[in-house]
Amino acid sequence: MTVTDFTVRAADGREVPLSDYAGRVLLIVNTASKCGFTPQYEGLEALHRRFGDRGFEVLAFPCNQFGAQEPGDAAEIAQFCSLTYDVTFPVFAKVDVNGDAAAPLFQHLKKTQKGVLGTEAIKWNFTKFLVNRTGEVVERYAPTTKPDDIADDIERLL
Repeated sequence: MTVTDFTVRAADGREVPLSDYAGRVLLIVNTASKCGFTPQYEGLEALHRRFGDRGFEVLAFPCNQFGAQEPGDAAEIAQFCSLTYDVTFPVFAKVDVNGDAAAPLFQHLKKTQKGVLGTEAIKWNFTKFLVNRTGEVVERYAPTTKPDDIADDIERLL
């Protein structure tokens, strides 16, 4: 199973097959609007603009499981991302990334690329997963990893 086998929910509620992104390098991130790492939206957008025309896409999934740092609804989140960080990459519907209600995509990401000491659980907002053109999860990055620090890894996959 690869990332492109999953279907996710767009911010407007419609189902989006990730097969729509087949053949692209993806950076999948759980995000939040009121987090200390929220300024990473700026770096994520910079990556999106730098590599987008070469087959790269950032996919953001807001999550309210860490310190209730994403309390808004889809419209509020979209407005925040657009007005504050001029985000042009897709921001999907809010998801759970841990627990029994974790989105199937994130269950797959965590199982495929474990965290520190082999843990699966996502520790905080802005955990990032890098996916190659064939839909395989090739790397997991901690929330503290700045988007710019991932640029060389993206470049290699492109």
